[in-house]
Amino acid sequence: MRSVVKVSKTVDEAIEIALRELDAVKRDVQVEVLEEPSRGLFGLIGGKEATVRVTVINDPVEKAQNFIRDLLSSMNIGGDCSIEKEGLCLNIEIIDVNSSDMGIIIGKRGNTLDAIQFLTSLTINRDRDEYIKVLIDVKGYRKRREETLIRLANRMGRKAKYSNRPIRLEPMNPYERRIIHSALQYKDGINTYSEGEEPYRRVVIQAK
Repeated sequence: MRSVVKVSKTVDEAIEIALRELDAVKRDVQVEVLEEPSRGLFGLIGGKEATVRVTVINDPVEKAQNFIRDLLSSMNIGGDCSIEKEGLCLNIEIIDVNSSDMGIIIGKRGNTLDAIQFLTSLTINRDRDEYIKVLIDVKGYRKRREETLIRLANRMGRKAKYSNRPIRLEPMNPYERRIIHSALQYKDGINTYSEGEEPYRRVVIQAK
């Protein structure tokens, strides 16, 4: 567990300094007051500042790391994960994976990677008041997939415009559908919408 000791004029100030360093909120930590502040003789001599130890006891980073390591082990896949916490978002990179196992982790059109991301999110957000967003990638797959989808959107947009017929793309998850919509949002003469039910919901591109 992550823990820091901080000193300040008051207990509350020391706790706030610790929370900022740990990037944590008070409900997720345990606070131990090591020393109460005192004014000293005549309020000037021998005064002491407050000292606290703050320990993260409900750490989303630790939970995510343990879950992914256990999941990879149960899949008989060698690998690990690197996690960066930015506010209420965890950016997770699965690392140290060989090329054959990478395909297993990603799955068809990223379906397995999406499932890992969904399960990790469920794990860390259980019994939390503030929702933490989870983004998981492996060897830049998300970026490459986004670039592929943008190229597809532009190509199908031109086709829909010049043929004056609606183009229905293959079913995609919500994240990928948003990429298509965003890529064509400001294209003249093009409109997009989604149709169907999950998991077969798809984007339709048509001329205005």
